Amino acid sequence: MADPKGFLKHGREVASRRDVAERVHDWNEVYPDGVGRALLPIITTQAGRCMDCGIPFCHQGCPLGNIIPEWNDLVWRDDWDGAMDRLHATNNFPEFTGRLCPAPCETACVLGINQDPVTIKNVEVSIIDRAWGSGYVRPQPPEWLSGKTVAVIGSGPAGLAAAQQLTRAGHTVAVYERADKIGGLLRYGIPEFKMEKKHLDRRLDQMRREGTVFRAGVDVGGDLTGPQLLARYDAVVLAMGATDARDLPTTGRELGGIHQAMEFLPQANRVALGEAPTLDGSDQILATDKDVVIIGGGDTGADCLGTSIRQGARSITQLEIMPRPGEDRPTGQPWPTYPMTFKVSSAHEEGGERVYAVSTQEFVGDADGNVAGLRLVEVDAKFQPVEGTEREIPAQLVLLAMGFVGPEKAGLVEQLEVDLDERGNVRRDESYASSVPGVFVAGDVGRGQSLIVWAIAEGRSAAASVDAYLTGSTTLPAPIKPHERPLVV
Repeated sequence: MADPKGFLKHGREVASRRDVAERVHDWNEVYPDGVGRALLPIITTQAGRCMDCGIPFCHQGCPLGNIIPEWNDLVWRDDWDGAMDRLHATNNFPEFTGRLCPAPCETACVLGINQDPVTIKNVEVSIIDRAWGSGYVRPQPPEWLSGKTVAVIGSGPAGLAAAQQLTRAGHTVAVYERADKIGGLLRYGIPEFKMEKKHLDRRLDQMRREGTVFRAGVDVGGDLTGPQLLARYDAVVLAMGATDARDLPTTGRELGGIHQAMEFLPQANRVALGEAPTLDGSDQILATDKDVVIIGGGDTGADCLGTSIRQGARSITQLEIMPRPGEDRPTGQPWPTYPMTFKVSSAHEEGGERVYAVSTQEFVGDADGNVAGLRLVEVDAKFQPVEGTEREIPAQLVLLAMGFVGPEKAGLVEQLEVDLDERGNVRRDESYASSVPGVFVAGDVGRGQSLIVWAIAEGRSAAASVDAYLTGSTTLPAPIKPHERPLVV
């Protein structure tokens, strides 16, 4: 145990964000000098609040099975190298999860039954940021090569985790990405103010030094067909994510100025990194001097909000069909489940209006065929319109951030002829194997839209199954089975 009385002596503290008036004028992370460095003065005390519970439910809350009490204890004892070893034992990319994960481990923390939980996520990112700063994170190339080849399709967190594990097991791994740069949603979906891409680039450099080969700008299913892939590699891991965005087929959907969030965010990311917004030279979708309406109240909607603020939107309204969550844990979502409570992200601190329990009835156009407004109506608990609550709000840019319905079927999925489940995801068995021999499935392409921790956990688990398929056995850890879930909703 760290400090036996730590949870009695100290309250919860988290890193302070930069002042809103400062940060909305740049694309840097919202924490000064990075969240890990910002936390170092207080993080040892916070780690000391961990009670080293007899049954640490934080393990159950985390899909990766992070050994949280152990690295809390090591941080409190100032053994940062030991803490990083414990952290990397279960998580390939803690610098990603420490910035992007909603921390289901914290809502499962035993201390959280009647106090504020341990700042697990903040301790995690402090450990890895300090490790990178000290040079302790080094490449881990394999001691020998198996002679087996693996193709990983998709370079998001699931694909990268699978690739790193398989490379370290001695296999020759090539990661394919249809975008012009490696990283998937980590690069083009997550804004700089949430995670600067330097964190991604240095991890990719480590993987290259270990032997992983990256092939960006390759459309697998187009440039390289499914049959060609199977003929070229001993095993294939599908990790393309769930990129088929949910649409809103209502009156006026055809008007100009209505875009999916993942049309808008990648362009802004490119510009923030000093690149052209599009590869084909088309104009950037901009929120500048516009009334922006974001449909969808999740993390992607918040990303659109923060981006629109930095582009100089005139007004921003974020719509959510669900009622506004309460401040406290609902009685129907008791500890240690993940509660649906009202959350304020860094983007929500910066501006905009959030409107709950409303549904879009119609997009209103102008004489030029562009969107000019949006008619909405309040809805009841059964999502039925409430009579007399209709109103219209101005909108020259509408961003659809309502999530994703599954993987794209055209191209590789159809060519491989893999079975799909009842939700339209690629079906896999307990070993992450698809219906096609040698083809394995990891992350959102099989699970559906989910969290970054699930993606990394599934990438690690799928890698263990691929290793066993290629060699007859494996020493790689397999944190979870595909259908296992922690005590979170």
